[in-house]
Amino acid sequence: MTKQEKIQAVLQAERDLAEAHLTLDLARFDHLLHPDYVIIQPGGHVAGKAETLASLQTGDRSWEIACSDEMEVKVYGDTAVVVGRWRGKGQNGATPFDYSARFLSVWVFEEGMWRNVAAQSTEMELESE
Repeated sequence: MTKQEKIQAVLQAERDLAEAHLTLDLARFDHLLHPDYVIIQPGGHVAGKAETLASLQTGDRSWEIACSDEMEVKVYGDTAVVVGRWRGKGQNGATPFDYSARFLSVWVFEEGMWRNVAAQSTEMELESE
């Protein structure tokens, strides 16, 4: 696989992950997240894959918007680092949310597929639409 093909595959994996939020497709999340997955949330909370999947299984969350853009991918062999912008809007239980964040995610290529092994996001002010 060429470097450009790797970049395109990682970008597609990021788009697939965003789509999984919209549909709450737990099987897709499980497929895209590495067993060692860890995320650092904007408030500093650290969660692993099991906790992340459990939080999505409650059925209390719904997404109106879940998308990534402004993504830049750097590939280092079978590892890729993505810096981009995330937008999320929806409902978490009785609490609405609407936020934008800069994110950094790390993907590894194992067993013929790209899987997200780490992510971190920093909330930012929403830009006017």
